[in-house]
Amino acid sequence: MHRSSPYGVHGKSDSTLVSSTSNLNTMQKHRAITVERLKKFMQKGQFDDVNLRSFLWKKSSADAVKLSVYGVPDMKRISFEEAMRGDFSPCDGLGQEFGPSWITFWFHVSIDIPMSWAYEPVILNFDSDCECLVWSPTGVPLQGLTGGQGEDRHVDFRLARQAKGGEHIELYIEMACNGMFGNGEGGGIFAPSPNRYFRLQTVEIAIPNEEAHALLWDMEILLGMSVELPEISPLAADALFTANAICNAVKAGDPSTIAVGRHLALQFFAKRSNFGYEQHKIFATGHCHIDTAWLWPYDETKRKSARSWATQCGLMDDYPEYKFGCSQAQQFQWIETLYPALFERIKSKVKSGNFLPIGGTWVEMDCNLPSGEAMVRQFLYGQRYFESRFDTRCEVFWLPDTFGYCSQLPQIIKGAGLKYFFTQKLSWNNINKFPHTTFWWKGLDETAVLTHFSPMDTYNAQCTVKDVVFGVSNNKDKEYSTASLMLFGNGDGGGGPLAPMIERTRRLQSIAGLPATVKFRDANEFYHELEATSRDLAEWKGELYFEFHRGTYTSQAHVKYHNRKSEFLLRDVEVLGALCVAQSVPDYAYPKQELDRLWKLVLLNQFHDVLPGSSIEMAYEDVMKFYGDVEATGRNLRKNAMDSLKGTVGAVKGSQCISVFNGTSWARGEVLAIDASVFPQDLRPAVHQYSADRSKVLILVDDIPAYGFKCIELNHLPTGFVPVTVSVSARDVFTMSDGDYVTVEGGPQNLTTIENAFVRVTVDAHARIVSFYDITVGRELIPKGALANVFKIFDDQCLYWDAWDVEVYHLEKGWDAGVGSVKVVERGPLRAVLVAEHHLSETSILVQKIILNASSSRLDFKTHVSWNENRKILKVEFPLDIICDYATYETQFGVVQRPTHFNTSWDLAKFEVCGHKFADLSEFGYGVALLNDCKYGYSTHRNVMRLSLLRAPKAPDAHCDIGGHKFTYALYPHRGTFMESDVVQAGYQLNVPLEASPSAAPASKIQQYFTIHSRHVVLDTIKVAEDPRPGVKADLVLRCYEAYGGRAFRVKITSAFAIKSAEFCNLLEELDGTCLERDDAGALLFDIGPFKVVSIRIAIV
Repeated sequence: MHRSSPYGVHGKSDSTLVSSTSNLNTMQKHRAITVERLKKFMQKGQFDDVNLRSFLWKKSSADAVKLSVYGVPDMKRISFEEAMRGDFSPCDGLGQEFGPSWITFWFHVSIDIPMSWAYEPVILNFDSDCECLVWSPTGVPLQGLTGGQGEDRHVDFRLARQAKGGEHIELYIEMACNGMFGNGEGGGIFAPSPNRYFRLQTVEIAIPNEEAHALLWDMEILLGMSVELPEISPLAADALFTANAICNAVKAGDPSTIAVGRHLALQFFAKRSNFGYEQHKIFATGHCHIDTAWLWPYDETKRKSARSWATQCGLMDDYPEYKFGCSQAQQFQWIETLYPALFERIKSKVKSGNFLPIGGTWVEMDCNLPSGEAMVRQFLYGQRYFESRFDTRCEVFWLPDTFGYCSQLPQIIKGAGLKYFFTQKLSWNNINKFPHTTFWWKGLDETAVLTHFSPMDTYNAQCTVKDVVFGVSNNKDKEYSTASLMLFGNGDGGGGPLAPMIERTRRLQSIAGLPATVKFRDANEFYHELEATSRDLAEWKGELYFEFHRGTYTSQAHVKYHNRKSEFLLRDVEVLGALCVAQSVPDYAYPKQELDRLWKLVLLNQFHDVLPGSSIEMAYEDVMKFYGDVEATGRNLRKNAMDSLKGTVGAVKGSQCISVFNGTSWARGEVLAIDASVFPQDLRPAVHQYSADRSKVLILVDDIPAYGFKCIELNHLPTGFVPVTVSVSARDVFTMSDGDYVTVEGGPQNLTTIENAFVRVTVDAHARIVSFYDITVGRELIPKGALANVFKIFDDQCLYWDAWDVEVYHLEKGWDAGVGSVKVVERGPLRAVLVAEHHLSETSILVQKIILNASSSRLDFKTHVSWNENRKILKVEFPLDIICDYATYETQFGVVQRPTHFNTSWDLAKFEVCGHKFADLSEFGYGVALLNDCKYGYSTHRNVMRLSLLRAPKAPDAHCDIGGHKFTYALYPHRGTFMESDVVQAGYQLNVPLEASPSAAPASKIQQYFTIHSRHVVLDTIKVAEDPRPGVKADLVLRCYEAYGGRAFRVKITSAFAIKSAEFCNLLEELDGTCLERDDAGALLFDIGPFKVVSIRIAIV
């Protein structure tokens, strides 16, 4: 017969009640005293030798357990097979300390169950004050253990449901010298201590008193109703009366009175049974949130996953009705690879409906910082993994713990085959309360997904009466929806639900008088119910901005730098590789497996505590290794593809040129810098500028075709070029003879002016901009008396979450960083360069090149910083002579507008926001964009734009951002409003430079592969399809998006290739059966709406 739990058996007792001989009316007159008495009756502490806890164990024996131990050297995390080859030695036993931090020990556990314990359940209690995994002698992970005295404590492992007596049992226990939350001092969110030790506190076998455990869970529910329900509630009064009666009935030292208490409890639950009565429904699903890295490195997460999921599989054996949801395909893959026996067990639980893979993404990623294409790949790799292993796709996008949700997520969610969205994180907002619980979330393009925020405001509910009562009272949409979702279990560091939580849920399932019924259901079942029964739900349009953790846009600048570079590098490899495949380049093999591997490393590093900058230093050591792998391998793959593609163009014998590749979807021109070491000697006479140190050759190119090559012959100079001579006057004035090229002018009053055909920029002696004049329209951009490109340092002391938070009050305490100096190092004709040096403080130095090229109005600031501060934030500031109530920031596949004023608390909350490649401030007819190549934190108040550059938090990484950094930002003026500008293109051009290299001159000087003929539609991705169709030379996916917020009709894509077929597909690259129109020349035609993402699958023959 199935037991209800390892400890509890439901059933009525034959014991009779012991009646009270007097009634003191204590509950009526002194209710608070009664409640406190009942707490003491249940709690650990000074009375647990005489209260209910004194009955929990019938017998115990430490002598029945023998231990030997093997310490793994060098902080290695080894396999079971490796551990079995270790040198085990006798263990001293209780009180022995193990460490230091992050070390692993393996215990061989030998157990002899006494003969007298026959027919009893037997438990192993093993508390090492840290995390452990119990293994079978054959190498099967059985269950995780969590030591210590926290709420997540779980130190019991069942050896036998009913012992025979005299059994000999052997096990292995893998001990990880870290707590559930890493190794911060006192278990806090601090940099980990390297010398933390863990003491072996309990090693014994024991016989549990199952009825006493059951009574404890009964009492938790009874006391919970007494405390959490209103005092006038009849249910609260009845629960308090029953709990008090149980307390009176149970006598210390008399185990028989436990049955009396159980009888009272069962009578209460029986008479309060409420099955069939429809109240508000709470769907309870187990959850184990495991941060893929945070206060521990990736390798420890692999073990956390095994410990947690093995535990959950065991609970499913004990509780067949129990449902558990688990996300993150990466963690499943780790289990599949490292713990194959456990993975097979999980697969069986998925098949039985107890274990639900959920979320649909590779990891639970950050949703602010990754590019749109990277977010697509999260779903592509996640959904493909779940379908390949479990024959199922996820319906619910599951992201309970990340720091905001971008406005394109609804479209991406739907495009990846999911229907619903779940989180609770906005309950952490520290300024405004989000107004909805269940609603339709609409994205930039009006795509809507049914969304639910758990009204328990947590993903770590404990299945208490308090959870139920709060979950109903906090539900903001009760009038429109009668269901809500409760995620229960211990999370962040893993662990998940424990048996007491499930036992409490069983008791809560249907009690008349509670505001809700509770049901064990999975998330899919919940959303199906929600969809069927909700009515007139509200809509929320646009981003779900998180009013907290705004520092994550800036912390760990190195990680953000490499994230941006890696995203664009892999994009380049895919574009060039796809073109090679389409061109049938001989001997070229598309690197599918390597691209998958590199993408998965990038996606892993976009986990919501890694890319945001809120993990420990040890985690970032792994992160930087992965980026090193991605960038080294990616550069080789890009070079191989580039060289292969150039080799397909027939060359003119004996002729030399510079081959330039454009990896964007529009034609462009600019000044390029080519390494002088590879520049052909016979072309050098035609060079018209070198860099200041002569390491680079500068050339001016124009009209490089979209996604194509152009070969530039240097003896053919640009139209209008006139050789320039430089002369020095008393005023140190340098002029160029052609207005299309740069002039540098050293003027009076220590002002330096650089000028081209578009703009004239004047800086003072400290490299601060005093004037930025647009020559083409006759407009000054800097307000009179103001200074731009000013570096400011602000005190950055938050309230608690150091690496996470920048608080609004930091704006009250800032100052100009130390003034700098400036000198001219390049004087044209193709570019002018000023070098500025700023001593930001006594410990930090910034060196910056201010660069104006002949080809553009864009002013670049190429910056190096040596940063050594303590809880400071560095920003650069640009006051502009522009008035607008909002600024425009790039987000994934689009833009979002945010206020530049603080009129309301909702406006004020956005004092620091996320932007990708640019932010723009425009008024009618004109605007200015602030571009960047690796920064994400912006703040625009009134007419002042700021870009956050560096922070210096001290926890959980004490060395966050300390050291050297490099980055580039740029100021880009433009005609028209943002929607009338080319700011999106300018942002790409800063991040996707033209690729130039010497080559033999081709027979054809121009090779153009794909072009999209629309000013405001971007062809962002060209890749080989995941599952190429047989018989097709090249099966490619093209992904476009409308970037400015308008409509485009009959958008045209032309190609150099013969396209046999072109159909729309979703983000998983599945055809939807709709073919694109074609014009007479074979070009592809389609319509696109504002901010729509369109994926097209083409077959090339």
